[in-house]
Amino acid sequence: MVISMNCVTQAWLSHEKELRAYIHTHIKETHQTEDILQDVFIKALAEGGQFCLLTNPRAWLFKVLKNRLIDLQRTAKTYEELPEQFSINNTESTENSPVTNLAICLPIALKNLDAEDADIIQRCDLDGCNQADYAKSKNLSLSATKSRIQRARKRLKTELQNTCNICFDKQGNICGFKRYNQIDFL
Repeated sequence: MVISMNCVTQAWLSHEKELRAYIHTHIKETHQTEDILQDVFIKALAEGGQFCLLTNPRAWLFKVLKNRLIDLQRTAKTYEELPEQFSINNTESTENSPVTNLAICLPIALKNLDAEDADIIQRCDLDGCNQADYAKSKNLSLSATKSRIQRARKRLKTELQNTCNICFDKQGNICGFKRYNQIDFL
């Protein structure tokens, strides 16, 4: 363990400034920089004696760093793509929440989507099928499935806005919508 710790420490001291500079070209928040650097360092430590056998520790550190940045980007993208206005404010009763009441419009909006969009939303978001299983059942790659569900969610959001005349408050939260009678949809 001491030998591997020395290898990691030596490589880290040689390349930390360069790694830090690389991170700063991709993100600007210093607290995130420190977190990412710490993750890379811990990953190097976890390699143990294998790290000492690397012919190019710098390349390995940069590979781990780039993968971490990609993971961070994917996570941020996921959160950006999920519409905030569909989150339920914890201070409201879920029974009286506009989002909960909006569930009345969901079946109608789903019917208005094309069959492929409605199917993926129904199976993955409503029925709880995981995306990997859905991808297998449709002979799709997982990345194609993830892209498909994101596009379907965007179209569902637009359809809900059009079908139910959703109104938003200043913070972008759903504050109400036009209720339809079931007869209006027949």
